[in-house]
Amino acid sequence: MKQHHVFSFLQRMGKSFMLPIAVLPVAGLFLGVGTSLTNETTIAAFHLESVLGQGTFLYSVLILLKQVGKVLFDNLPLIFAVSIALGMSKQRKEVAALAAIIAFFVMHATINTLLCLDGSIVNGVVSNYILDRSITSVCGMLSLEMGVFGGIVVGLGVSYLHNRFYQIQLPNVISFYEGERFVPIVCAVTYVFVGVIMYFVWPPLQHGVYNLGRLISDSGYFGTFIYGIIKRSLVPIGLHDVWYMPFYQSALGGVQMVNGSMVSGAQNIFFAQLSDPSVTHFSVNATKFFSGEFIFMIFGLPGAALAMCQCANPKVKKRRQVYCYRPL
Repeated sequence: MKQHHVFSFLQRMGKSFMLPIAVLPVAGLFLGVGTSLTNETTIAAFHLESVLGQGTFLYSVLILLKQVGKVLFDNLPLIFAVSIALGMSKQRKEVAALAAIIAFFVMHATINTLLCLDGSIVNGVVSNYILDRSITSVCGMLSLEMGVFGGIVVGLGVSYLHNRFYQIQLPNVISFYEGERFVPIVCAVTYVFVGVIMYFVWPPLQHGVYNLGRLISDSGYFGTFIYGIIKRSLVPIGLHDVWYMPFYQSALGGVQMVNGSMVSGAQNIFFAQLSDPSVTHFSVNATKFFSGEFIFMIFGLPGAALAMCQCANPKVKKRRQVYCYRPL
């Protein structure tokens, strides 16, 4: 019974990942189109200075698309926090979404304050002795680089608190704060303590995450193959989203300096390089996580189609085989 609850929880979490993931193709399209068509080299190569050159109407529209795509990728942790809280909550989901925003800011504000108190941040500047890439800007605040993991921590915690307290009854004297109004309050208080805990726990955990990503990266094609096997193995039970998302959106998928900014996650690195006009070759260490399933696509899908044809009902087998083997 306990295994059933764990399985159900992981399935719901995987489905919750789908909401922000659905936004990424649009954000990537905006970023890619806006970046590629405002690149001076591209414009000059196609002799489109009069149409796409600086000062033209199309150039302004493309710059707008580029910035829209960029802001979505820059704020993925917050988007994931809200999406997971929304997807994992049972009722009154809008309250959970608001509580997730509040908890996200409270957690990072707490971490920022502690970093300022211990001297890691002085007058808004990261100290020289701090490990590179460990502190970054999160919604305008310097905080620990937790990436999408920070959003997942907020989303899961808020959804748990919301499901437990959104129907709470309080004494008459404070009855105004009962029910759904109590949820943002308890989340804000809770995530002050979560911020303190993450301040101590995340740095060694972050180091471990970087090492794991480096191990998979250093494994070459074998590591990519193992990554693809695990992902495809989890598809039938619906848990593949839980596996591959950390590689796409966190340091597990690699960490790289792109256009003066440190970017974590295979997908984020790819889109950041796509928006950088100086990049001439995409990172192999990042894009290899998109190719771990090629062997299954090349051989697995035709094999599955053949198996369906061979195992079809004898009465309709001939008709199905004709359909399967019909030339393109």
